Amino acid sequence: MTTDADRRPSRNEPCHCGSGRKYKQCCLEKDEAETRAAHAKAVEEAPEPSAEADTPATRSRTARPRTEQPWKRASTQGFRPPVRTPRKVGGS
Repeated sequence: MTTDADRRPSRNEPCHCGSGRKYKQCCLEKDEAETRAAHAKAVEEAPEPSAEADTPATRSRTARPRTEQPWKRASTQGFRPPVRTPRKVGGS
């Protein structure tokens, strides 16, 4: 199966229409407009999903992994960072 990317030359190659100009200066806009129109037509023809299929009860959800974060634990004290002892200052 051939796609648009396979048929079209790259932007800086000579245009496929034979004009001798670069593709980006000759037929790029026209080809992109055709691609956009074909995509819009395909979207219009696609069946719309039913409203009841997108309800939260019907969506499959994966469980989030458990985290080891102390501030997310249920406690009465809340999160307290560890206490650090001060560095020794002074000589001898």
